[in-house]
Amino acid sequence: MRDYEPFREGTKAVSLPEPASLKIRSKLPHLDGSTALYPMYATFVQAVYKQKEYPYYGQDSEVQVNGTEDAYNRLIEGDVDLIFAPAPSKDQEAQAKAAGVELALTPIGYEAFIFFVNSRNEVQDLTLEQIQSIYAGEVTNWKQVGGVNEKIRPFQRRENSGSQTMLQKIMKEKQLMEPAKEDVNSGMGDIIKQTANYRNYKNAIGFSFLFYATEMVQEQQIHLLKINGVEANRENIRNGTYPLTAPFYAITAGSDNPKVQPFINWILSPQGQYLIEKTGYTPLNP
Repeated sequence: MRDYEPFREGTKAVSLPEPASLKIRSKLPHLDGSTALYPMYATFVQAVYKQKEYPYYGQDSEVQVNGTEDAYNRLIEGDVDLIFAPAPSKDQEAQAKAAGVELALTPIGYEAFIFFVNSRNEVQDLTLEQIQSIYAGEVTNWKQVGGVNEKIRPFQRRENSGSQTMLQKIMKEKQLMEPAKEDVNSGMGDIIKQTANYRNYKNAIGFSFLFYATEMVQEQQIHLLKINGVEANRENIRNGTYPLTAPFYAITAGSDNPKVQPFINWILSPQGQYLIEKTGYTPLNP
């Protein structure tokens, strides 16, 4: 995360080629969001907010990254004005309703949901139906999908994390299997690192989002699976052929900060969309 902190010397956060059309110098909206989206909203801050340090952790920072689950909790509790995340889970929707707040989701771009295996796994391509069957517990051996005769170890994430919610959404009518405790990864990086650990987890399959897996973690001992014969890359997100493409959102829950809506409007402007694309995500109108 520190590599992308806005205004930090040597930051990887992308800069605009010209001054931003919006500048926020007071009443800075407090932000939080998904780990996978922090490099994107760090660029927004660098373009629009006043220059100072914005540690990605700590109660005093206006710009934090606590992950999807905690970001939704903080938004619903009124601790932040705006979060950047995938769509909420059913639990998060219920939590907001119980708290008497309404989640307002503004789509601002697209990202690919990906599946990956250890680099030594010879399987290169799965259909969406095969993915569903693996995570429903119906397909249990790699031999059933063109691999070696080894039991499949399907990793999952914790409930209400962004990627776990996405997995639940793509299951459609199939029931997601109950994972073994040791197959539930708490952090986004953990699921990638464990799949890469061939000695202990050579038969694993995991999931994440494209930018996080390829740019933030850059683990060389995994390979991404094609889905329905289509590779997960920016071009296939843009042309709509990759089947597991989903929007991500700027999300509010009734903040009274007058700077929030102008900020969201700016994110939807050509400058905001430029930063989304240059960071490595896919804008609304590619």
